Amino acid sequence: VQLQASGGGLVSAGGSLRLSCAASGSISSINTMEWYLQAPGRQRELVATITRSGSTNYADSVKGRFTISRDSAKNTVYLQINNLKPEDTAVYLCAAEGLHYDDSGTPTAFRLWGQGTLVTVSS
Repeated sequence: VQLQASGGGLVSAGGSLRLSCAASGSISSINTMEWYLQAPGRQRELVATITRSGSTNYADSVKGRFTISRDSAKNTVYLQINNLKPEDTAVYLCAAEGLHYDDSGTPTAFRLWGQGTLVTVSS
């Protein structure tokens, strides 16, 4: 199973971006999908979570500006970021946990990270 994040880029303050993270491979099911950010010199921070049922949770620092969603049919999670601020500049990483089929066809638990996508916000 692999996670591929995309959608980052350079944007002016006040702008918006939509990040995507697609899971591929022999996936049986995906439970929780998450977005993290890692700013220069700072620890990785969990910003948003979405469960298989669609329940969401956000870090207080991003509530009202970040929206997480998922397309379970495409095994993809999205992060809509509005009103971007220079302090949002970071590498955004996705993570997912669920079940995949191992070589014997048995559902096996996984937790994976995507490679990250860089968001740079200019003032």
